[in-house]
Amino acid sequence: MAAAGSGHDALPEKQQRALRQAIRLEWLTIGLLVVSATLIYLVMGQSQAMQAALLDDLLSFLPPIAFLVAARVIRIGANRRFPFGHHRSIGAAHLVSATALLLMGGFLVVDSVLGLTAGERPPIGLTVLFGQEIWAGWLMVAVMAATASPPVILGRKKLALAKTLHDKVLYADADMAKADWQTALATIVGVLGIGVGLWWTDAVAAIVVGASIVWDGWNNLTAAVQDLLDTRALTFDEEEHPLIGEAEDLARGTAWVADAEARVRDQGHVFHVEMLVVPVPGHDPTMIELDSLRRQLHQLDWKLHDVQVVPVFDIPDHLRDSGAHATAEGESP
Repeated sequence: MAAAGSGHDALPEKQQRALRQAIRLEWLTIGLLVVSATLIYLVMGQSQAMQAALLDDLLSFLPPIAFLVAARVIRIGANRRFPFGHHRSIGAAHLVSATALLLMGGFLVVDSVLGLTAGERPPIGLTVLFGQEIWAGWLMVAVMAATASPPVILGRKKLALAKTLHDKVLYADADMAKADWQTALATIVGVLGIGVGLWWTDAVAAIVVGASIVWDGWNNLTAAVQDLLDTRALTFDEEEHPLIGEAEDLARGTAWVADAEARVRDQGHVFHVEMLVVPVPGHDPTMIELDSLRRQLHQLDWKLHDVQVVPVFDIPDHLRDSGAHATAEGESP
């Protein structure tokens, strides 16, 4: 069996470069969030939409922090207590950040709905800037417009790295960042609505922002829980993974193998693979043959990090059903 070393040992040079770049982007993200949250706090007043935008920024700290912590933990190698290594710290980080998003987003929606039904009318008065009196709402609009673009740009960069690394925490962060312009737009509409006398637009904008956070939290929470429950490994964006079919085809193409199916679990950046193989009738595979197939599977792709080849008399029915389902969807069996 391939040694389940540290996360860095499991990554080829291309992925190691991508990981280092992702770490730099996450530190840059944290720095920008500090500036953004500070500016929003200074100008938000009593606007519910601005308060929701501030909460959105504060929650946006969670994915980069979770990613940075996980990136440190996966450096720890496998040992007797953790025989599979610490790759699943990625999944744990995903679960923590998703849970926080869901809970805080739900709180924001409930609080905003209560404010709307109570008819709360947040005042936005005048403020003095460089000796001139201006409507404070213009400062809010300016801050939201200025802070909307950087996360979107960083989100697109992270999305490419998430694909390279097969990193679901980074993907969740990128997905949230790409949608930040929607938060900014909703907040701007809410503030301008107050300015023209439509007081309710502020609470509605806060509800929209909160609902967006809940949606992100729910999607990421379900994905994180399924991974930790050893669901069939999927791509970083939750699609059927073609690598599983490729591994099964390789095993079935071996001369002494009559049939094969794989049980693949997502360990974080890498996969743990149990390849169940049925030998051709009358053939008893040797250790050399088993190890040769294991090595071929291990070399097929860097994500197939921890590989076992298990001879069996027949393939369990539930794996057959999984393969049929994948075939029906047009994926590799």
